[in-house]
Amino acid sequence: MIYRDIEDRDIEALFDVRVATWHNPHGREELTSMGITPASVRAQLASTHHGYVCEEAGRVVGFAIGNGNTGEMWVIAVLPEYEDRGIGRALMERIERWLLERGNPTAWLTTDPDENYRAVGFYRRLGWEDWKIEDGDRFMRKSL
Repeated sequence: MIYRDIEDRDIEALFDVRVATWHNPHGREELTSMGITPASVRAQLASTHHGYVCEEAGRVVGFAIGNGNTGEMWVIAVLPEYEDRGIGRALMERIERWLLERGNPTAWLTTDPDENYRAVGFYRRLGWEDWKIEDGDRFMRKSL
């Protein structure tokens, strides 16, 4: 497994991974309706956001992106067939370190409010704590 900064050539693969891991059946159309497009991600990565990919044999199998201005851990996704290999943990550690280096002593994220949602347990195992539930989202935070 190779971990490296996201490059422009990875943008389409990020969407493939995200759609493959998302519990929403609308996939890419839903992301577009939220304003998340290849162009918007490219613009964010060129300004406020930064991210890392994990690749195997030249294929992106996971990624994470954070917002350095706000301290938000914006997105993390790992292909289902690559779960339980420590990829998510390694990507989170990289984003958390980057957020801290950008002057964010606390990071935050949003996830599903359902306690049974797999991501909630993943974040808790990494030291994230519940902050609030608002507008249908669970907000979690972590001191870095």
